[in-house]
Amino acid sequence: MGLLYASSASVFIFIVLILGGLTAFATGRAIAHTWRPFAVLFWFVFLLTLAVRFLCFALFDEPLLSLQYLLVDYIWLIGVGIAAFQMTRVSQMTTQYSWLYQRNGLFSWQLKPGQDDSL
Repeated sequence: MGLLYASSASVFIFIVLILGGLTAFATGRAIAHTWRPFAVLFWFVFLLTLAVRFLCFALFDEPLLSLQYLLVDYIWLIGVGIAAFQMTRVSQMTTQYSWLYQRNGLFSWQLKPGQDDSL
């Protein structure tokens, strides 16, 4: 048994990192696209983590209620979800408010020179 996975590294890589990561990415984008608060992401990714743990349990006989593996999965999935949320929010802000904001890297935006956003 490893620190990150219970029985097989290939199960961890395919189910958690790839399949779960893609789903967490889609979850983060969906939450940002619907303009929901950032805190909602934590709840949805927790539910996704439970689903990923269940898949590992049902398909590959991994431990279901292991706090260690649940935390490892959650940390990975929340990281991917946060990245997707922030990338989508930057795109939204710089596209919908192009007269006020400009992109400042992959995960942030800034005011355009000479603009004031306090109303």
